[in-house]
Amino acid sequence: MHKVQIAPSILSADFSNLESEVRAIEKAGAHMLHIDVMDGHFVNNITFGPALVKSIRDKTRLPFDVHLMIDPVTKYITDFADAGADIITVHIEAEDDIQGAIELIRSLGKKAGIAINPETKIDKILPFIDVVDQVIVMSVHPGFAGQSFIRDSIDRIQKIKVLIASRNILLEVDGGISSLCSQDCINAGCDILVAGSSIFNTNNYEHSIREIIGS
Repeated sequence: MHKVQIAPSILSADFSNLESEVRAIEKAGAHMLHIDVMDGHFVNNITFGPALVKSIRDKTRLPFDVHLMIDPVTKYITDFADAGADIITVHIEAEDDIQGAIELIRSLGKKAGIAINPETKIDKILPFIDVVDQVIVMSVHPGFAGQSFIRDSIDRIQKIKVLIASRNILLEVDGGISSLCSQDCINAGCDILVAGSSIFNTNNYEHSIREIIGS
C-alpha cells in the first residue's frame, strides 16, 4: 500500500503560540513541517525569513520542508540552510538561476526541490528532473493560505508522476488540501500532502491528519 506523508504548513498555525503549535503537530503524527516563505514580490504576501526558522529548529525533531516563494532566491539559500532547513524548494517560475540554486542547495548537504504553479506547463520541470529530490505541485495559486483546491491538479499530479518514472523523487502537493481531495491526490501518485487550515483550524490535529491521509 502506498503510504503518504503529511507536512502541515505553519502558515496556518497560531503564531502567538508557535512553539506549542510545532510540538503539538509533531505529537499528532506529522512527518515533516512545511514552511512557506513569501517575499511580497514573487507572490503578493510576506511571511517570514531564516530567523523564524532558526527560532523553532530546536523545538521539534521534524524535518523542515522550506518552500521558497521568493525571487531572487539564490542569495538566501545559505541563510535558510544555516537556519535548519532540511529540504529547500525553489520555484521554476522564478527569474533567478534555478539550476544554480539547486546546485547550491545540494552543495550545502540539503535536499533540493522544484515547485511548479498551476498555470505552468509541466514540461518545464524536465531540465531539473534528474537533479532534484522532490517536486511540489501547487494546487492553488501561491501566496495565501485557505484557498480552494484546483481540481485540474489531479491530472497534473498524474502526468508529473509519469515524468518522474522510477527516479527517487518525492511528489508533493501543496494547496487547498483537505480530506475532500486528499485521497484523489494519493490515488494520482503523490507522496507528500501539505495541509494548513484543514489541520490548524481544527480542535484535534491528530484526527485531522488521519482524515487527510486516510489512516
